[in-house]
Amino acid sequence: MKTCHKYQRHENRRYVREHLLSTIGQIALTARLRRRIRTGLRNTRRRRSRRANMAPDAAISATTGIRDDMNQIAFTDYDHGITALDAGYQRSGMVAIHLLIEHGHAAIIDTGTNHSVDNVMRMLALKHVRPGDVDYVILTHVHLDHAGGAGELMRHLPRSRAVVHPRGARHMIEPAKLVAGVTAVYGAQETARSFGRIVPIPAGRIIEAPDLFTLPLGGRNLLFLDTPGHARHHMCVFDERSNAIFTGDTFGVSYREFDTEAGEFVFPTTTPVQFDPTALHASIDRLMALAPRHMFLTHFGRVGNPQRLAHDLHENIDILVEIARNLRDAGVRRHESMKRAMEQVLIEQLAAHNCRLGHERILELMKFDIELNAQGLGVWVDSDAAA
Repeated sequence: MKTCHKYQRHENRRYVREHLLSTIGQIALTARLRRRIRTGLRNTRRRRSRRANMAPDAAISATTGIRDDMNQIAFTDYDHGITALDAGYQRSGMVAIHLLIEHGHAAIIDTGTNHSVDNVMRMLALKHVRPGDVDYVILTHVHLDHAGGAGELMRHLPRSRAVVHPRGARHMIEPAKLVAGVTAVYGAQETARSFGRIVPIPAGRIIEAPDLFTLPLGGRNLLFLDTPGHARHHMCVFDERSNAIFTGDTFGVSYREFDTEAGEFVFPTTTPVQFDPTALHASIDRLMALAPRHMFLTHFGRVGNPQRLAHDLHENIDILVEIARNLRDAGVRRHESMKRAMEQVLIEQLAAHNCRLGHERILELMKFDIELNAQGLGVWVDSDAAA
């Protein structure tokens, strides 16, 4: 069996490779894996308790939530000219569109879908940013919850140029293949409902951003990093001014409903069809080498204490890999069994995180991610077995 990633954990940090299927066809975690999860979470809970007692400067700084009730948009202002707008995709608090403003220049990082465009324009107006002052529309990758609204948005931004990973640029110029792939995952009806018609971006308005590419924004430097693992066309953006990284999906999902006195909770995203755990581990380590103060996640907003969250991500990537491998030959029950296993892991981990939400609410908030994670794990484990 191939190793999960080139930074293999010590034996006492590996997760059990066997899961038991119950008589009703649901996945059950073995006793050993339950002990391993609980032991690891007790350790991280101790670290989180220490963090909760830190001075304010050492923890995440306070943010201010602002709502424009007339237009039903919600956004949060952070320091260093950064704002997170709720894209309203699927539910509130799931997808963030980030705006950077510096000396009269602006950049938007990830766009949400076509349905988000009107609210982006309202946010710009509320911030007194003219459409012509938006220099860049930056796409961490071209999955449609991140980039589906880019073409339509750029129709309203006459001077902006889209900044895209070289592997993703062609899909924004000619999105037919991208839309076909999304339709295969979501179905034609849901694709049309969720994303609308994807508008191509003219090739002359696209900047391809290879690894270590830099862009100036009103005197502040943005560094682009190739970060495969979630997708081969994924990049993250390091903002030198704020010492923060805009992570797209590389740093997982972290919903504010799961925040507790212990801090934020994070979980990997293994969306189809290019999940690669080895590459994802390496990309997370690469981000940590920059020693960022904060991470800005598309799902959802700013999180602090990146080193602790990175540790949790590494552990959970390994758990998901083990679930997929142990269920590889489960036949027609495989997809649902993967989902049940993830549900168990999430419920146990969030209980250890002191999350007081009920099980039904937790699964409601995570159902979209659980479904896509299971699909992506299925694609990956089949390719891993064939390799």
